[in-house]
Amino acid sequence: MTSYEDDSATALKHMFNADRFAHIVKAACSINSAFDGARFLQLATTSLDERSIMQRLRQTAVSLETCLPGHFTQQLGTLYALAPKINHGFVSMILPEFVALYGQDHFTESMDALKYFTQFGSSEFAVRHFLLKDMGRTLTTMQQWAEDENDHVRRLASEGCRPRLPWSFQIKALIEDPTPVAPILQALKSDPALYVRKSVANHLNDITKDHPEWVISLFSTWPEDNPHSQWIIRHALRSLIKQGDQKALTLIGVAGKPDIDIIRFDVSPNQIALGDVITLQVDIQSRSDNTQKLVIDYAIHYVKQNGKTSRKVFKLRTTELAALGRLDLSSRQTIKDFTTRKHYAGKHIVELIINGEMVAQQAFSLITN
Repeated sequence: MTSYEDDSATALKHMFNADRFAHIVKAACSINSAFDGARFLQLATTSLDERSIMQRLRQTAVSLETCLPGHFTQQLGTLYALAPKINHGFVSMILPEFVALYGQDHFTESMDALKYFTQFGSSEFAVRHFLLKDMGRTLTTMQQWAEDENDHVRRLASEGCRPRLPWSFQIKALIEDPTPVAPILQALKSDPALYVRKSVANHLNDITKDHPEWVISLFSTWPEDNPHSQWIIRHALRSLIKQGDQKALTLIGVAGKPDIDIIRFDVSPNQIALGDVITLQVDIQSRSDNTQKLVIDYAIHYVKQNGKTSRKVFKLRTTELAALGRLDLSSRQTIKDFTTRKHYAGKHIVELIINGEMVAQQAFSLITN
């Protein structure tokens, strides 16, 4: 997970609390008087502080099943009525989790339930269990979802079968061969909803990590005059663009080495402590008589515990530089530890990258206790 996801997970984790569970009990009992609310509260809150966000999600679903009378399809009736009463998108994902845990032998009812529940939160995690069990049948259903009038359902068609969905397990078969999801992605290539387009772009960005040529070939068939399709292409190619992939850069209208002079590239201060901010200053002068499209990034070579470095690329700006024009940019970044990145003392190289090429280099030194 990224640092943003770490922070988001911490906040969402605490949405599963005593007040939330009491709200669920009140709503469930108003729908089905046979729901054992006292037992649910006992089960859902047991060792709550020790559980991660996904463990809380699952335990809440397990507690629902234990306390609802009847068999799976009867229990679904109560949950259908409960869905609009939960009033929190992520917490509502306890309902598709229930389906993933207890609906594996009820395919049609489960698919209908996931389609319905996704409109209140998302069924993206739950549907993956059905992909593992019966990929062909599940993808056929998801292809139908890609044509649905509801943008939450269309998004589920893409998000649920992402090969590397964050916070969920990978789908190895789709990492090895993305061809089975092509009809879904094609159906959504010009979707009017930004919510859906973001999912399609993230899905295709996942695929570029294993099959870049497959994605680039797919994009070569997409309409050049559709702004929705072009938005997806730009965002789906972000990892390849950070790597300086020339075919990806060409697809977004960036061609060849930039005809520029680097007037200034400074990183300051040149020595910092953990928690301090570095500032990047960039001054670029065009040498060309024509307008140039520039993709401007920077990379930091983070020092690792063993003294080696790990390079990470950050976006700075994508812009058009006028003929013989000049461009001044600045960016600030706080150097602090995250769950996913710990910093170590030493010299950190910072590269300025334009159109996939490293054009200037500076450094700062980090001092740690």
